[in-house]
Amino acid sequence: MLNHTKQYINGEWVDSTGSDTIEVVNPATEEVMGKISAGTEEDVNRAVRAAKEAFHSFSQTSIDERVKLLEDIAKEYENRKDDLVKVMTEELGAPITKSEEIHYQMGLSHFKQAAEELKTFKFTEKRESSYIQKEPIGVAGLITPWNFPTNQISTKLASALAAGSTLVVKPASQTPFASIILAEIFDKVGVPKGVFNLVNGSGSTVGEAISTHPDVALISFTGSGPVGSSLMKNAADGIKNVSLELGGKSPLIILKDADVKVAAKTALSQIATNTGQVCSAGTRVIVPKEMHDDFIEAMKELVTEFPVGDPQDKNTFMGPQVSKDQWETVQSYIKKGQEEGATLAIGGPGRPDGMDKGFYSQITVFTDVQNDMTIAQEEIFGPVMSVITYNDIDEAIEIANDTIYGLAAYIIGYDKEELKKVALHVKAGQITINNSEVDISAPFGGFKQSGIGREWGDYGIEEFLEPKTIMGMPS
Repeated sequence: MLNHTKQYINGEWVDSTGSDTIEVVNPATEEVMGKISAGTEEDVNRAVRAAKEAFHSFSQTSIDERVKLLEDIAKEYENRKDDLVKVMTEELGAPITKSEEIHYQMGLSHFKQAAEELKTFKFTEKRESSYIQKEPIGVAGLITPWNFPTNQISTKLASALAAGSTLVVKPASQTPFASIILAEIFDKVGVPKGVFNLVNGSGSTVGEAISTHPDVALISFTGSGPVGSSLMKNAADGIKNVSLELGGKSPLIILKDADVKVAAKTALSQIATNTGQVCSAGTRVIVPKEMHDDFIEAMKELVTEFPVGDPQDKNTFMGPQVSKDQWETVQSYIKKGQEEGATLAIGGPGRPDGMDKGFYSQITVFTDVQNDMTIAQEEIFGPVMSVITYNDIDEAIEIANDTIYGLAAYIIGYDKEELKKVALHVKAGQITINNSEVDISAPFGGFKQSGIGREWGDYGIEEFLEPKTIMGMPS
């Protein structure tokens, strides 16, 4: 049992002002794996006070000092690799190979990338008759999701520290232990007292207190649209800055000249990776009408390459949903798809055969899907795919853009002109062509209801800065 019922405030592990705790459940076994404190509003007040007091000195630190701090964090993060991989496999249910190859690695990459960006980042700019200085925004409240316990928190932390802002962090209560290890890393390398503060607890209490606190200058949130909207309303009362990375219903557009097996394998990977619990997952597959039958057959042949099972087994590709609530949500969408008239081509409701414990869903593919169906419009956050057909590329683009979201899009094919046309006309913040490698120096964020602002690289640092213009600055 991992019992960690203290908060990290002003450089120390301290008791919460409340006595309530929250149980953390291993989704593969359905057993309680640990407890955390259910933080209080007063815990947040203490954390914000510490961050506010630390801001003056930390915001004045040199670039070299902050580069060294980020590099030291990255080194200690590497020292804690085994601990991070183990805890993410247990609290999230991520297969152990994915905990190492994806979750651990992405968190590390953000600290390293921020250090590199900072070495050449321009905090000042001289224009014709003015001088522009980019200053740290102040105390930033970071509210992070459960689906990537190190990725989203690390990109926010790294960017904020690079900018010179101080922090109050609330990780998701379903996956808090990776964030607790990050706090231990920060403590070990000597992040100055008050610069980083961690308050565990519920969104309704801790998240609400952070987003309404008058001394918090910026809310950086990753999560669902409804919660993001609520945080924006809270921020509006104090005219706070907000940075939101929200949901998605991303299209995967397959061109007519695509290799069917490559397209099918890509599509299955999109919904099976992290058990479909990825905001940018390509869950709407838009395929040429004449390719449809071959595409479905190719997926049926390839689905065995994505085995569902015990996260501790290195042969497992897909683990369980993070919680019973999330499992029930996914199951309700599968039922809804059937009710709306879509056809199950692969998978369906219930656990995979032979599994009677754990929050496991089947890899599920619906065909005969119309883009106005619920399963094609709402974010399911599970391993569920909607296959939609098109007649020509203009129709494919129209279908792709017919959504309230615009986080990501994917294209598979060879025709260079069509690849360019789709990439330039789909309204999404990140377009990936033919499974290109992720570039974490490039901005990540969405159009429309997928969010406000950008993370990663220099764009991420910019979120934690305010530009000041000085006219008539003496030379």
